[in-house]
Amino acid sequence: MTSRPDILQRILARKRAEVAELKASRTLSSLETTTSGQSSPRGFADALQDCLDQGEAAVIAEIKKASPSKGVIRPDFDPSTIATGYAQHGATCLSVLTDVDFFQGSNDDLTSAREASGLPVLRKDFLIDPWQVVESRAIGADCILLIVAGLDAMQMTELASTAADYGLDILVEIHDEDELEQALEIGPRLVGVNNRDLHTFETTLATTLDLLDRIPSDVLVVTESGIRTRSDVQQMRRAGVNAFLVGEAFMRATEPGEKLAELFTTLP
Repeated sequence: MTSRPDILQRILARKRAEVAELKASRTLSSLETTTSGQSSPRGFADALQDCLDQGEAAVIAEIKKASPSKGVIRPDFDPSTIATGYAQHGATCLSVLTDVDFFQGSNDDLTSAREASGLPVLRKDFLIDPWQVVESRAIGADCILLIVAGLDAMQMTELASTAADYGLDILVEIHDEDELEQALEIGPRLVGVNNRDLHTFETTLATTLDLLDRIPSDVLVVTESGIRTRSDVQQMRRAGVNAFLVGEAFMRATEPGEKLAELFTTLP
């Protein structure tokens, strides 16, 4: 039987080439100058925690045009309009895809969404080099994503240290118990459990439920991918998961913000 192509490895190979190209075209000192002109980071982790402290679901609403497995998800793609709708309908934070080649995103998408919404924003990309962390702050990100499946221990530590230097929060993404153990080595405040296997892009909500008891109680757990219905949300909340990153279900709706309200408004 022919094995599936490893999507994550394809993305990382392209990302290594992309980072080399970017570093050759712009110096780190130039990026650092741009960061000094940015407003202070909006507290991404604090916003999530404040929501949970009030007994509410915390929603990280995602903005993405396409994905490697589904192709174009939202042809009429306007990050500013989508971000405004999310903010009006109760999103806690935003997640914006900035990867160009596989998700058809851009840095401008993040900057536009942040300006339009007033919400803290996660840069959703495949970060492998501290240069990208500085770039994240330069384009206005408040939080970065570290995907354990794509990083070794030294990279994790280096990226986390750089993020701390620039006041960025970190969402550490895992998919299994081994990755959880690696994630905990850097003492994360936020752990995202991706219900989608990034090697195959298959999805099951059982991933979060199976790992939940192994995550320390002082870590805020975010369930990512596969949340499509109110029933999915209720299942997670009954299990004690109250922070959600939702993308495709919103992006496929005529009005993404209204879909957010449909899934989360008035839920206990």
